[in-house]
Amino acid sequence: MECEETGITTTTTTTGGPAAASRTATAVSPAGSAGRPGGGTEGEARGTLAWTTRVLVVGIVLTALNLRPAITSLGALLEEVRDGLGMSGSVAGLLTSVPPLCFAVFGVMAPRLARRFGPGTVVCAGMAAITAGLLIRPYAGNTAGFLVASALALMGIAVSNVLMPVIVKRWFPDRVGAMTGLYSMALALGTSTAAAVTVPLTDVMGGGWRPGLAVWGALSAVAVLPWIPFVRARGTAPSGGTPAADPGTGAPAGLRITRSRTAWALAVFFGLQATAAYITMGWMAQIFRDAGVPAGTAGLLLAVTMVMGVPLAFVIPRLATRLPHQGPIVIALGVCGLAGYAGLYWAPAGGAWAWALLLGVSNCAFPLALTMVGMRARTGAGVAQLSAFAQSTGYLLSIPGPLLVGILYQHSGGWGLPLALMAVLMVPQMAVGVLAGRNRTVEDEAGQ
Repeated sequence: MECEETGITTTTTTTGGPAAASRTATAVSPAGSAGRPGGGTEGEARGTLAWTTRVLVVGIVLTALNLRPAITSLGALLEEVRDGLGMSGSVAGLLTSVPPLCFAVFGVMAPRLARRFGPGTVVCAGMAAITAGLLIRPYAGNTAGFLVASALALMGIAVSNVLMPVIVKRWFPDRVGAMTGLYSMALALGTSTAAAVTVPLTDVMGGGWRPGLAVWGALSAVAVLPWIPFVRARGTAPSGGTPAADPGTGAPAGLRITRSRTAWALAVFFGLQATAAYITMGWMAQIFRDAGVPAGTAGLLLAVTMVMGVPLAFVIPRLATRLPHQGPIVIALGVCGLAGYAGLYWAPAGGAWAWALLLGVSNCAFPLALTMVGMRARTGAGVAQLSAFAQSTGYLLSIPGPLLVGILYQHSGGWGLPLALMAVLMVPQMAVGVLAGRNRTVEDEAGQ
């Protein structure tokens, strides 16, 4: 069965015999590749479905790998970029606020773009935008050009951020936890790898920060390829047919997402965890460097923080889907964050590895938030609306955080006030996370 509500084809595989299997394979095949009436056998149909699913999984993993290197590679070389472009601390803080700004502005456009062009087209274009932005920004020549090229890459990240939970919900409705875990693991792996190897790669390529940043464009270029089979003409089903209505996944009549308390709680939770994450990615390496830690080690410490998300991003979503209330997980992650900030204040160099580990655990609020997006709506269309609302609103709320940290750092001359701000923000993050973790759906709260 197909649904065009967000431009994503959904399949029904729980009922029906061979004919149903054949129809399913027809519905999910890439443009024009299979599913012609009367053509092929049941085995061919199943083979097409299996091939399509494998390509989709590869596409999801490669996309996730590319959703953070543009940010963490810059964090590892922020001091060199500041010196090379003549940035002040406040401007550097603005630079670290660009990601959530772009995610808020462009993320809200993702469902509409997916309905018009198809999600495969949108994600494929997103990966191309990331590639272009990463290749252009190191050689833009000035701060303004650097910011514009960064925004291009971040635009591609933004639309993919929003569409990934929707794609998982639609294509893998019975495996939301497992697929969200796989996606989150790949995202954490890309994040940590960029943080860990950007400085060594820069040294290998001659010590200039420009090639050290541009090299990540190669990874995003590879991620374009698996989405090409899913690029299709707007307004048509992948097989070229007319999409059928699906009452199980269609848009809920009268759903007004802003009337849902759960949607607002999830949006604020998403915004506060994003604030913590982007402050960490943008500034943590600098905190360690200011404490006397060598640049290479500081980048490795940031990588440790990010790599903690690889195993935990797989475990936490699966655990979350088994619990009726995700509040206890929210509290546990928040306590780890508070302990990490306290450690950075009292002994940033002496206990550096412990603080990196604790903050790595705390940053796993991101895969938890993604999982709750999939759990707090019953339908694919509901997930699309909730994902766009929670992520766009959340990233909008997170914009001032990194900028404020830069201003406090420049004017106070140390990290005491910025770390105090980060610790204070963790308290409301835990509070709204508990509210968002309650067992209810936005359709129940916002539907009419």
